[in-house]
Amino acid sequence: MSSHDAVRDAAAAPGAAETATADTADTAGTTNTAGTTDTAGTAATADKRRWIALAIVMTAAFMDLVDATIVNIAIPSIERDLGASFGAIQWITAGYALAFAAGLITGGRLGDIYGRRRLFLLGTAGFTVASALCGLAANQEMLVGSRLLQGAAAALMVPQVLSIVHVTFPAHERGKVFGMFGAIIGLGAVSGPLLGALLTQWNIAGLEWRPIFLINLPVGVAALVLGRRFITESKAPQALRLDLVGVALVTVALLMLIYPLTRGRELDWPLWGHLMMAGSLVVFAALVAYERYKTRKDGSPLVELSLFRVKSFAAGIAVQLTFGVVMGIFFLVWTLYMQIGLGWSPLKAGLTGVPFSIAVSTAAGLSVQALVPRFGRKVLQAGALIMAAGILLYFFVAGRYGTDIDPWQMIPPLMVMGLGMGLIVAPLTDAVLSEVPREHAGSASGLINTTGQMGNALGLGLVSVVFFGTIDEKRLAAAPSETGAAFTNAFQNSLGWATVVLAGIFLVMFALPAKPKQHVEGAQDEPAEPGEAGGSGDPVKEPALVS
Repeated sequence: MSSHDAVRDAAAAPGAAETATADTADTAGTTNTAGTTDTAGTAATADKRRWIALAIVMTAAFMDLVDATIVNIAIPSIERDLGASFGAIQWITAGYALAFAAGLITGGRLGDIYGRRRLFLLGTAGFTVASALCGLAANQEMLVGSRLLQGAAAALMVPQVLSIVHVTFPAHERGKVFGMFGAIIGLGAVSGPLLGALLTQWNIAGLEWRPIFLINLPVGVAALVLGRRFITESKAPQALRLDLVGVALVTVALLMLIYPLTRGRELDWPLWGHLMMAGSLVVFAALVAYERYKTRKDGSPLVELSLFRVKSFAAGIAVQLTFGVVMGIFFLVWTLYMQIGLGWSPLKAGLTGVPFSIAVSTAAGLSVQALVPRFGRKVLQAGALIMAAGILLYFFVAGRYGTDIDPWQMIPPLMVMGLGMGLIVAPLTDAVLSEVPREHAGSASGLINTTGQMGNALGLGLVSVVFFGTIDEKRLAAAPSETGAAFTNAFQNSLGWATVVLAGIFLVMFALPAKPKQHVEGAQDEPAEPGEAGGSGDPVKEPALVS
């Protein structure tokens, strides 16, 4: 997980209320537990407990975000304590992203069908239990399995957050509410790595990295107890049906692609690995065929294939996927480089990343509020070029100073990278959605968010190729003094690949609209028709809350 998704809507929060409310939950009304339908605005105004409900869902969203950013900074400590292989390290992070991506759209639809409070509480309970299992993991296999469970639980919990907010607050209060969300999410993006560094560095009760997961237990229990009392149940009047076959096909295809990538190098790239990766293309083809059938059968596919006829959307999905790959690669190899290669403590590594987070947040706010309305697509393309320039500068700095590099020498490239990233992450979703027909806004948004998580998982899988592929473990075992130089070289290699991908992203961005039309946001107070954002169950405008 990377913090770029978290920062995107954090910076856009002042103007995000209209977007999020247009695309989240049913705007026509909500079905309460008694089976009657009330107008959301009237019910929300009368219910003064709504602010407690807001605090609960915001806390859960904060917990999910912080948990993901915490894990990155603690990876080296986990590797030493459990003796985890490089492949297991990748799966500890990629497994979460994969499970989250596979269940994200379905989790939103389940909330529409069976009740958003019910699914929120179920997801929170699962997330809390999975956190306990992670914290108690006796070996790398248990930790990987627990992270998969945690990602699946997050896929149930996270899509309900903005839906609950939407049906709890009237339209005139949502601007303030989403502004608060932006502040909390921005805080999580910065505090997550620092909190993870402190908890790991303090080694509380000799538990080393385990408190980064165990800290979720009291928060989760409190959210469950208070959520049952203060969150009002709501359902979509007309929700699409589930597409469990589509979910299964996506999951199998991704596993067939990512598993050989993470294990291939350790096993000397066996034939079965190449066959699995080739077979994943067959499964993806089967997914396309089934989704066409599902569309004809009942009109509720997991993936709305007609969206890909919109050139800007197809290009935007490609950008989202490849940008997720870049982030998946960078944040993991960056941590390994600083803590294992340079031998830095978790706290030193965590503090080094603060200027980066600040730069992302600053540029994201500037891009949404001032630059994109005036310059449109050029802002995103400038972001890709600036970020690539920052990566190249980091490449040069890492090579010049080697293992003697200091944190202050990393600040210039990190800030340039952060500025470029901020120009991309905040306006990207709206640019991709701007030419999508309004009736498919919900499905499109859910697919964008899912694609970003898939790209992140794929990037984490590719770490074995672009980073670990350049490291000779046997040589390092015989000569540990060469670890710093080997990891620096691997880090530079990863940065080189990231630059190439960003150049490709820059070119693909020419297919985005010159200036986003923003028509989706303009319909925030119109009733949602069947099949639109309100009834689709798709987790719309949710990137601020995912891992």
